Amino acid sequence: MKLATQLVQVGVGRDRETGAISMPIYQTATFRHPGLGQSTGYDYSRSGNPTRQALEESMCSLEGGKRGLAFASGMAAVAAVMQLFRPGDHLLVCDDTYGGTYRLFATLGAANGLKFSLTDLTDLDALTGNITPTTRAIFVETPTNPLMKIIDLEAIIGIAKRYGILVIVDNTFFTSYLQRPLEMGADLVVYSATKYIGGHNDVVAGLVVCGSEELGEKLAFIQNVAGAVPGPLDCWLLLRGLKTLAARLEWAQASALHLARFLDQHPGVKKVYFPGLPGHPGHELCKKQARGFGAMLSFEVKSKEMVAQVLEKLKIISFAESLGGVESLITYPETQTHADVPTEVRRRLGINECLLRLSVGLEDACDLEADLSQALRPW
Repeated sequence: MKLATQLVQVGVGRDRETGAISMPIYQTATFRHPGLGQSTGYDYSRSGNPTRQALEESMCSLEGGKRGLAFASGMAAVAAVMQLFRPGDHLLVCDDTYGGTYRLFATLGAANGLKFSLTDLTDLDALTGNITPTTRAIFVETPTNPLMKIIDLEAIIGIAKRYGILVIVDNTFFTSYLQRPLEMGADLVVYSATKYIGGHNDVVAGLVVCGSEELGEKLAFIQNVAGAVPGPLDCWLLLRGLKTLAARLEWAQASALHLARFLDQHPGVKKVYFPGLPGHPGHELCKKQARGFGAMLSFEVKSKEMVAQVLEKLKIISFAESLGGVESLITYPETQTHADVPTEVRRRLGINECLLRLSVGLEDACDLEADLSQALRPW
């Protein structure tokens, strides 16, 4: 089956007793045993729940992995992955990464003895130059957040295999519908499932899909011991979101291209970061390793003063955290998503006081253009 068909079919046919098309929500903390030494296969919902299992197995199948695991948030998923490493281990982390990921490495990771180097992973010489005898993994976002850099996954994975280190890909912006890191040789894929997988701005969750049985077993143990799992209703919401993922992404990325072209020609905008524009440095690479350009873009306005005006005047697009939902959202990385990244690091990367990040939703593209146009006046 094509991936779009697989997405629609998640959860269908799992409830053989009733034939329910929608996977039931097993809203229970515990399960009754038939007798001493006997189990239905479920004991306690931290360790396993039928609704969560349906989600985890569906994600595993959709990604082409060996084991899928659900967590209470995207950061809980990344934190669980970090438990695979030991004090003294070194990780190379994409320099233009989500601020929450940076905070996790810089605080909890460092407190547990992990070392990390922020590295421009578009520069393969910089990557190899930062590999040390204690390097255990490369953590990649592509596209990056918020500057939308495209990283060559095939090249990164090739280098990692030569050195015997893991590749962890945060695939939140593209999902498996547009980009398939495990099929390219990555070891782990992580998600903030809050975003495109949930798709409706109504659930917080995370996912990890493992490329090997060994990693799957290790992470399943960590998941059960730490217990940062989503509830059954959250899992059901993610299953529901998966069913419309293909349709949502196709519509949203078409609108994103429309808006990127509009903003690229607007006199009040200095720069647009969107891989779908031919002038983007990662345009051709994105065409090679993904089947679309996604629905996220960032842009710089001409002055810091314009930022407040734009955010206050927008009527359809909401000034709010997060991304990937049906509603369009705009974020100010300087004080929101990347506030925990040191100022000098932000400036070095190009995250400045004029940068805005836009998650394009499912509203009509012409209405979104009109909203941006009126918010940018009189420029």
